[in-house]
Amino acid sequence: MKNDAMTLVKQLSVFAILLCMISGRLVIAAEAGPPNVLIIVADDLGYSDLGCYGGEIETPNLDRLAANGLKFSQFYNTGRCWSSRAAILTGYYAQQIRRDALPKMPTAGARGVRQGWAKLLPDLLKPLGYRSYHSGKWHVDGMPLKNGFDRSYSLDDHDRYFTPRQHTENGQPIAPVEPNSGYYATTAIAEHSIKCLREHAEKHKEKPFFQYLCFTSPHFPLHALPEDIAKYRTRYLAGWDALRDKRFARQRELGLVMCDLSVRAEKTAPRWNPSEEELQRRIGAGEIGRAVAWNDLTQDQQAFQAGKMAIHAAMVDRMDREIGRVIDQLVATNSLDNTLIMFLSDNGASAEQIIRGDGHDPAASPGSAGSYLGLGPGWSTMSNSPFRMHKSWVHEGGISTPLIVHWPAGIAEKGGLRHTSSHVIDIVPTLLEVTKAKRIETWNDHPVPVLPGSSLTSAFVKVVAVPHAFLWWFHEGNRAVRVGDWKLVSWGAEGPWELFDMHADRSETRNLASTMPDKVRELEDTWKTKLEEFQELALQKD
Repeated sequence: MKNDAMTLVKQLSVFAILLCMISGRLVIAAEAGPPNVLIIVADDLGYSDLGCYGGEIETPNLDRLAANGLKFSQFYNTGRCWSSRAAILTGYYAQQIRRDALPKMPTAGARGVRQGWAKLLPDLLKPLGYRSYHSGKWHVDGMPLKNGFDRSYSLDDHDRYFTPRQHTENGQPIAPVEPNSGYYATTAIAEHSIKCLREHAEKHKEKPFFQYLCFTSPHFPLHALPEDIAKYRTRYLAGWDALRDKRFARQRELGLVMCDLSVRAEKTAPRWNPSEEELQRRIGAGEIGRAVAWNDLTQDQQAFQAGKMAIHAAMVDRMDREIGRVIDQLVATNSLDNTLIMFLSDNGASAEQIIRGDGHDPAASPGSAGSYLGLGPGWSTMSNSPFRMHKSWVHEGGISTPLIVHWPAGIAEKGGLRHTSSHVIDIVPTLLEVTKAKRIETWNDHPVPVLPGSSLTSAFVKVVAVPHAFLWWFHEGNRAVRVGDWKLVSWGAEGPWELFDMHADRSETRNLASTMPDKVRELEDTWKTKLEEFQELALQKD
């Protein structure tokens, strides 16, 4: 009888959702209760790296979530890790809350401290009875347990996947991991998430949960398990040009993009990268710091570069497997149906080739703890297909991310595709709506700034545009604003503005700035107005 009742409830829930698809409103059956929330954040994942976004890397678990939920094709991050995480957890642009640098606040950014009113999601969800768990990368000011989380494993060493020296559990330091211990960061992060979910099911099953699961993968250094690398050993010998073409063709077939493939930028690399000479001196003759044509590389360079992409693929593959284990835990506790899962990346794939941590041992096997390699501009260009530029730029390659949304109790459509433009600032408004949580409206007797984003719930129901007056970016001097289908963008604070029609040319191949000066001035005024507003807010005392 109990199973029959549960089946009836599920049928009624689906019927209610289908009715809502007609009306355009999201209404969840009361029997389902407040949804659990699982946000999964990858680090430096390219737009096309996942199988369901056109890539050849095997990601069956994320592909399955997409096939049973929704994919967003025009979802944006902020172009950098700390600024995206601030926006994900607060709902504000990072510049509004001192978490990215501004001309009048150059010390803001990764070390910036939020205003007291800029609370994180766990503090907003706690009054409704939610318990909150954090696993993995943090990169937000303050400590997790001081910001509403009930449990946390914080991996603060971003230079070592096998032997981290700085990590904490529930705020308490953990001893550095010894070599050959069997530790691997991606697995450890998932293990902690599973442990939290298991404990929640055993001790707090009457309460909803918020799990913030943040992998460091596939951020540099390229470190992966030998058996995972072996799987991709020969897959990238054809090179980044040929494989980029194949990814782009799959993206067109999937309906993700309708634009042209951007031109590979041969001379583009982050300004903080080592010189070509230093890269080859410290790493070896196989390394290269520019996205040159694959056929211009020597055979030794091609072999070395193909090996680097095999490691990147192995890191993404392992992350997907660990996500599968987390999903299995949700299934085991009958929590999957009413868990709203959102998967995204904090920025585009990275062209960085920084050597930090323990340095790089040229004699060490690539991908092992003794090596320290970065993906580099050639493969980063492929990973960000079909877009221009990379992490830290605010052209599409730097700020475009996959967004997969899965929620059987709240989303009836399976395998849906949404082309509406949206942004990480939309995550908090979405979660406030579906959980019925409230934002803080006053602080120290003053009104708290209104959240700049919009709820995505209307797009959960049907194909519809999510309204935004504008979307805005500023990072490392790189500037952009999008209003409707028009995007104004510049490379650096002194670089010329470029104007693109995102409907016809999302890969930013046809600059219309010279033929539409009035539109450039209009969008520039919008960008400058918001810069001034954000600076004024960030400079105010709490």
